[in-house]
Formats: sequence, structure tokens, C-alpha cells
Amino acid sequence: MKTQYYPTLLLALVLLGACGGSDSTSSLPEGDPAPEPTPPSSRWTLPDALLSYADQPLPRHFEVNDFAEGFQFQNSAIDNDNTPDTNPITDAGATLGRVLFYDPWLSENRSISCANCHQQAVAFSDPRTLSLGVDGGETRRHAMGLGNARFYQSGKFFWDERAETLEQQVLMPIEDPVEMGMTLDDLVERLQSDPFYPPLFADAFGDEAITAERIGRALAQFVRSLVSFNARYDLGRAQVTSPLDPFPNFSDQENQGKALFMRAASCGACHISEAFVGPTPLREAPNIISNATNNGLDAVSSDDLGLAETTGNPLHEGRFKAPSLRNIEVTAPYMHDGRFATLESVVIFYNEGIQPHANLAAVLQEASGAPRRFGFSDQEVQALVAFLRTLTDPQFLTDPRFADPFIAP
Repeated sequence: MKTQYYPTLLLALVLLGACGGSDSTSSLPEGDPAPEPTPPSSRWTLPDALLSYADQPLPRHFEVNDFAEGFQFQNSAIDNDNTPDTNPITDAGATLGRVLFYDPWLSENRSISCANCHQQAVAFSDPRTLSLGVDGGETRRHAMGLGNARFYQSGKFFWDERAETLEQQVLMPIEDPVEMGMTLDDLVERLQSDPFYPPLFADAFGDEAITAERIGRALAQFVRSLVSFNARYDLGRAQVTSPLDPFPNFSDQENQGKALFMRAASCGACHISEAFVGPTPLREAPNIISNATNNGLDAVSSDDLGLAETTGNPLHEGRFKAPSLRNIEVTAPYMHDGRFATLESVVIFYNEGIQPHANLAAVLQEASGAPRRFGFSDQEVQALVAFLRTLTDPQFLTDPRFADPFIAP
């Protein structure tokens, strides 16, 4: 494996202005076409050191299920790992994926990168209700945070799970006419024309060939490396035997909120393991395996049918993928349509506003079939919010391994 990723000659050319020079066209003879925009690799350089992504050590509570047997269908985070044997995370592969993730040249007009809609400071989500695409158009749904994507057992992605794998998902926004508006063939040609990329592909895959499949694999490796486990929750969890025990570093309010979350509200049934990802996958004939669930946002699905738009099955109307609750404090607004602006409004919805949708998840129904009404007091609502805030991981939100790799020389 190479330790020098970015050729000294290229850096010298950058500093001397020989790789593209100024964007100005004032010196061109009248009528000559404008030059191609200067690629990112000719305007910036990257640090030489290869950062570590492969074989990240996980905390014990991500690898072992310490819930009681059968408790709310819980398991360990690692039990849900969707990393395929054909695309394990490697340092070089995730490094390439990181570069691609932040490169605006993946969009048709070179203005939008994946990171525009998935920002590290807000746990790789978007503070806008709907993200802005390549020509200023709005996306249909809110951008889901990418943290702990590795631990969705079904391996399916998007709110409606239309992508069968993460390797498929990471390519689909590139070709979406609203989001990035690029064809994969054109993207491959564009990256091939940039001398910066072939060495990165060689380090990641053994030779300099650039293909759409390799772009997808590299991006998927980077996204799977976005694992969050350094919140105050984890500091407390390391000091107790069970996640149901009071945490010594929590306030009384936070421990009360944790108890309500784990037991009274059964929130863990839809946010399983201590990665707090989607529920145990639903298995139905003929071949659906899904983490999507219906949480009673609406009594009837109309404008957005969720999973049913992928499967065509009316029983899947109103089911959406449940995001990880890790770093939920910073990922507002909430739900697939961003209808809730605050955590308080989300908890109040679950407390008193669940709607009687025909496909409502069983855990949110009373024995009669009516939507559950938990009846939490205002003080208990605030306790639940306080607990959710303990899942914020400042290290994840600032980790240099996940940050914009382009550094101006």
C-alpha cells in the first residue's frame, strides 16, 4: 500500500499555477470557448498521511447484547452489520470514498457534493427541511443522517428502501435530476480526466481503472465508517452491566428519561440495539426484508406512500425507514418530511398524537387496536428529551477522518 497519495509533482504544479491556473477568461481571444472549470485536485491538495477506517474497535455494548433475552426484540449492533464480504472497509477505499463524498465534481454543474446534503456538523443530515439540488430545486424528502448506516440489518436504504444495498444507494443521488444531475458514464469520464483520481483508485482497488461500480464501493465504505459511539450515553454505559441500569454519569432526569425510553414507551422496539437503528427487520412473503415501520404520522397515506412506493403493496403504505437516534439532538427537523422542528414536538407526538393508520406498527397500538396514548406528564416529556440528548457524540461531529479532505495549499 502506498504511503504517498498525492504526487509531489502535482503539488508543485499547483503551487506554480501550471495545473489550470486562474478561472478568469479575460486573456482568451474573443470567440474562443471558455476553458473547463479547474478540477478540485488542481486547486487543492490533501495531507499525505492515510487515516484509519478499517477495523474500528467498537465498544463492548455494540458487540454484545446485554438486554434480557427477548426484550423488545433487541440484539447487538454488530448483529445487524450489512457490510458485504465483497466490499469490506479498507483505509484506502474509505479515503477514496471520503474524497468522492466531498467533491462537487460529482454533480453536473460542479456545484453540489454529497456533503452539501449530509453535513458532518449535523451528523451527516441537513438542517434544511428539504435539501437543495444541482439547479436549486428541492428534494422530495428530508435528508436522513448517515450515522450508523452500517447497522441496518436489511441493508436497504432511502426512506422508502428503494435501494437494495448501500453500494446502490450512494450512486442514485448522483443520477437524480434534482439532486446532482449527472450520469454515471459522464462521471467516470470526468474522473478519468483528472490526474488526481487514478492513483487513489489504484490504492483502493489495485489498479487505476475508474468505474461506476468502484465509485459506489468506495462511497459505501466511507459511509459505513461513520459509526458513532462516543456520546455521554457510552461513557455511562461502560460503567454498568445492563443498559437498563441507572447510569452513574446521568442526572436523575436523564436516567428517568432512559427508563421511560427503554421500558414504558417501548421506544427501543423501533430503534434497536445500542446503535439505536431501525427495528428488527420485517420478513414477509415473497421476499421482503425491511427495517421500515409505520409510526402513525398520518391516519391515511396520500402524497407519500413510503415503502409501498417501492413494493407496490398497500400493506406497506405509510412505512418509512427509521433512522438511528444517535446524535438526534442535532439532526432537526425530524421525520421523512421534516414536519417536526424540535425533539420536544417529536416526543409530544408519540405521547398524544399517533394516528390510527391501517398499517400502524403493533407496538404503537393498544390492545383494542387504537393508537397508544402514553399519558406522560410535561416533566416526563422533558426527561425523555434529556435522555435523547445524551446520545450526542461531539467527537463524531468533528472527527477529522470524516471531514472535508480538501485543504487549500
